[in-house]
Amino acid sequence: MRMLVLSALLLAGCASKTARETHHEQQTPLTKAPPARVSQAWSMFTENAASHYGVDQRLINAIISVESGGDPDVISRSNAVGLMQIKASTAGREVYRAQGRHGQPSTRELRDPAKNIDIGTAYIRLLQQRQLAGIRNPQTLRDATIVAYANGAGALLRTFSRDRDRAIAMINEMSPEEFRRHVQTKHPAAQAPRYLWKVNTAYRTI
Repeated sequence: MRMLVLSALLLAGCASKTARETHHEQQTPLTKAPPARVSQAWSMFTENAASHYGVDQRLINAIISVESGGDPDVISRSNAVGLMQIKASTAGREVYRAQGRHGQPSTRELRDPAKNIDIGTAYIRLLQQRQLAGIRNPQTLRDATIVAYANGAGALLRTFSRDRDRAIAMINEMSPEEFRRHVQTKHPAAQAPRYLWKVNTAYRTI
């Protein structure tokens, strides 16, 4: 059963969006590798980042597995770069601002595995501490983080209410299963439910 799940995940592709298919994929043996192999390859960096930012290491590894298949050189058509497929002008800029830095990371910086994982993990922490702060159920928070990582926290919260506090309150009234069904039926991005499924599948197999 575990092998069937892994096969389904890998056949689904490692990118979260069709637009994230890249021309670099054939250049590394880690591309589209099983999640456990990706986790082992970058464990030193993910362990450090997880400890520093207080983020679940398995979640970091699962996102890397789905986003890039473990290939640090991947650059998508939308200019998402590296292991965690970070866009410099959005997530990268937001992390820089939170750290008191000006501008945004360069492509060269984002292709560095240690820096990419650090910035990606810092972004996960920002999502959880700011936009998604107040979600009480740990599983629901993880699912919300996954959806927000790929499609933005605002897009997710607006499916509940334009008022952030009201949206969080509505999420807290749901079970994790109800939240996932809501994403499946209400999220404006058609790929959001599939991305959530892929990351959670990778998470369980690491």
